[in-house]
Amino acid sequence: MGQEKDMVHIIYDALSEKKGEDIKVIDISGISVIADYFVIANGSSNSQVDALVENTEEQMQKAGYSLKQREGSRGGTWVLLDYGDVIVHIFDKESRSFYNLEHIWSDGKIIDI
Repeated sequence: MGQEKDMVHIIYDALSEKKGEDIKVIDISGISVIADYFVIANGSSNSQVDALVENTEEQMQKAGYSLKQREGSRGGTWVLLDYGDVIVHIFDKESRSFYNLEHIWSDGKIIDI
């Protein structure tokens, strides 16, 4: 579990650095096989969503973690970054409210960073 927690901290810091809003870390290891953690954040504009995505990718790459898959696109309303055991969801405000992943994954445990 050590590597996953390191990844979560790097991602959290990268999102915070670019003023990501309402950053949540959900431990889903006990309820899902797709990952151990979800990190969810939103930006206040499409350009901020892009900045959050770019900084997260850059900081993770610097730390030696490679991106397995990316869904969504620049200027999009929802970008998913899959780092294997940790999946990052970056939304604009409206899309985050619409998809409400925190509710869908409410059986997971919110982690304080």
